[in-house]
Amino acid sequence: MSKYILDTDHVTLFQHNHPKIAQRAKTVGGSNIFVTTVTLEEQFRGRLAGINRVATQPEKLAIAYKNLRKTLVYFCNVNLLDFNDEAYNCYQNLRQQKIKIGTQDLRIASIGLANEAIVVTRNYKDFSKVPNLSVEDWTQ
Repeated sequence: MSKYILDTDHVTLFQHNHPKIAQRAKTVGGSNIFVTTVTLEEQFRGRLAGINRVATQPEKLAIAYKNLRKTLVYFCNVNLLDFNDEAYNCYQNLRQQKIKIGTQDLRIASIGLANEAIVVTRNYKDFSKVPNLSVEDWTQ
C-alpha cells in the first residue's frame, strides 16, 4: 500500500471533517496516512499567531488556547514524517534545479520524495513542478 502525505491544506480540511477527505482516508487506512513536521510547524505558527492577535481580548484568548491544545492532540495522534537528512538532500537538489514553489511546499515535496510517498494537495499547480513527485487531490 502507498504512503500518503497530507499537505497543510488537506490536514486543515481533514481536521474540519471534509467529507471527501474523510472518506478517502477511511479507504486508504490511517496507517498509510502521514503528516510532515513542516505541516506541524505551519499549524503551530498559525495557532501561536492567533494567540498573539487576541492577547488583549480575554473572551477570545481561551478559545485560541483551546485551539492550540486541539492542534497538539491532533499531532500526537498522527503518523509524522520528519524533515530528515534524506529530505534535506532532496530539498537542496530541488533548490539547485530552481523549482519555483514556496519553501514550505518544497520541503513537504522533499519529504514526499525521500519517503516515496504521494503528496495529497489541492495545490497541483505548484507540486506538479517537482520532478518524480506523485500528487493527488482528495477534495475532488
